[in-house]
Amino acid sequence: MNRENGQRADDVYTNIDVVNGQSGKEMADCNAKRIHSSELPGSDCVKMRSSRAAEVCLLLLCVLLLTAILVLFTRERQQPNNTNFTEDRDQLLTKMIDLIQLNDQLVQERHELTKFFQDGWIYYQFSLYYVSTEMKNWTESRRYCTERGADLVIINDSQKQDLVKKITCGAQTWIGLTDNDVNGTWTWVDGSTLTSGFWRPDEPNGHIKENCTVTHSSGWADYSCTVLFKWICEKKHFK
Repeated sequence: MNRENGQRADDVYTNIDVVNGQSGKEMADCNAKRIHSSELPGSDCVKMRSSRAAEVCLLLLCVLLLTAILVLFTRERQQPNNTNFTEDRDQLLTKMIDLIQLNDQLVQERHELTKFFQDGWIYYQFSLYYVSTEMKNWTESRRYCTERGADLVIINDSQKQDLVKKITCGAQTWIGLTDNDVNGTWTWVDGSTLTSGFWRPDEPNGHIKENCTVTHSSGWADYSCTVLFKWICEKKHFK
């Protein structure tokens, strides 16, 4: 981007009250209205109540299977020469063990999701997202994400771009795209190469040391990785 008039540097390093044409009050209002996962169209939101119900159902199944195993064990003792009872018992025991393990997994996932929700993450279509309230450079922003088992968001279609724009209120936000390794070759944090993007007109402009990407209301732009912006993490949680 053109830095000759120094306007962009002023926007970054001074006390930022205007982002993408929005006043500080407007951004505060936007942040106050930041959407929850239940408000996203087509969202398969995680319902904690449903998770608990699933755990209860699994527990009841385990009890029923255990009862069936005890009945078969009793009948087996009464008819020791009947191998069918032994096979049925073993199959039921295996199923019960599988259900117990599944129940434990659901409990662990529910606890993990509860912690993420308490920290301000939202859930949308098999991923968790976090939009920061503070600003860091690109490297520190990514470190924040990776320390939580996530990474800076990857945007590979218009639906994801619209989602990111909505949950960030269109503010300038770091995403997981950089050409740090080879100048001009843009790659995502997962190692994949950018095939199509949502760049602003005349972006990326190839200025020296502008190797990291910010998204905002009008599209993507390349900036120096040392500039401070908010960031958005993505954690692929369910498959």
